[in-house]
Amino acid sequence: MVDETSAHDDSSLALPGGPAGRALLGRSGVPVTRLGFGGAALGGLFRPVTADDAVAAVRAAWDAGVRYFDTAPHYGAGLSEERLGAALRGLPRREFTVSTKVGRLLADGPGGLPPGGDGAEFTGAPGRLRVRDYSRDGVLRSVEASLRRLGLDRVDVLYVHDPDEHWAQAAGEAFPALARLRDEGVVGAIGAGMNQTAMLARFVAETDLDVVLCAGRCSLLDGGAQQGLFPLCERRGVAVVAAGAFNSGVLADPDTDPRYDYARAPAPTVARARRLAAVCERHGVPLPAAALAWPARHPAVASVLVGMRSADEVGADVALAGTRIPPELWRDLESAGLLPGRSSSHEA
Repeated sequence: MVDETSAHDDSSLALPGGPAGRALLGRSGVPVTRLGFGGAALGGLFRPVTADDAVAAVRAAWDAGVRYFDTAPHYGAGLSEERLGAALRGLPRREFTVSTKVGRLLADGPGGLPPGGDGAEFTGAPGRLRVRDYSRDGVLRSVEASLRRLGLDRVDVLYVHDPDEHWAQAAGEAFPALARLRDEGVVGAIGAGMNQTAMLARFVAETDLDVVLCAGRCSLLDGGAQQGLFPLCERRGVAVVAAGAFNSGVLADPDTDPRYDYARAPAPTVARARRLAAVCERHGVPLPAAALAWPARHPAVASVLVGMRSADEVGADVALAGTRIPPELWRDLESAGLLPGRSSSHEA
C-alpha cells in the first residue's frame, strides 16, 4: 500500500523545502538541491540546442534556486561540459555543486557517428569520438579533460559512467582511483551512474561509494530501483540521485513523439502512460508533475535530475516540481494497478 506517513510530504517534489531544498549525498557532506539540472540536453540530446539557449537554461535554473548541475563527457562529446562551464562562469563557486563522469575519453575523429553508435542519440556534437576507458590512467585523464572543458579547478562529484560491460576494470581500477581522489580532497563524493540496477547494487555492496545515479529505473513505468537498490542504499548510507523520471519523454508527453529509454516508445508503454495521465487529470495534476514526485518520495533519494534545454523548459519543470500531489492520487493509481511494483521502507 501507499504510505502517507512517508519521510517526505506530498508537495514540492514531495520533499521539504521544495525544488531548491537541500540534501546531502550520503556520508560525503556534499550538498545538492532536491531538483537537479541534468546536462544531457545541453549536449544536443535528441535535437540541437544553441549555445545561447544552453546558457539561458542554466542561468534560469540558477535564478530558480537550483544549485546542483550534472554533466558528462558523453553528453555531446564534451559539448555539455563546455556549455555548463560557460554558463556557470562568474557565479559563486561555493554555492553550486557540479557532477561529471568518467569512463569515456574523447578523441579527435570524424564529425559523424555510425547509426546506433555510442552517442548517436546526440545531435550537433563536435567531431570527437568516445573511447571507453575505466583504467586508473583513464580516470585521471578524463578528470583533467573535464576540468578543462568546464573551466573549473575541481568538481564535487564523480560518477563511473555506464560500466555495463566493464565491471572488472571499473571495480578494480576506476573506483580505487576515485577513492584516492576523494581521500586527497580533489573531489567530495564518488559514485556510479547507470541505466540498470543490478550492477549499481553490486557497486553499493562491494565498493565504498557515496551515491548512485540511477536513470530510468525509478519511474511511474519502472519500479526496478525501488525493489532492491533503494532499500540497499538506505541500509548502506548511500544516497540516490534519480534521473530519467520521464523515461526519455513518454511520461512528460505521451502524445507527441513519445520516447522510452532513448528510443520511440512501444504502443503498450504509450497506452499505460495515457492511463496514468487520465488518473492524474482527475486530480488536477499534470502527469509529468506526478512523474517527478514519484521517485522523490523515497527517503533514499536526495535529488531528482531533470534535463532542461531552454529557459522556458526550466520554468515549466520548476513549476511541475512545485506541484502539490494529493495523497489520494497515489491511492487511485494503486487501485488502478498503475503504480510499479516496489518494496521499500516507506510502504505499509
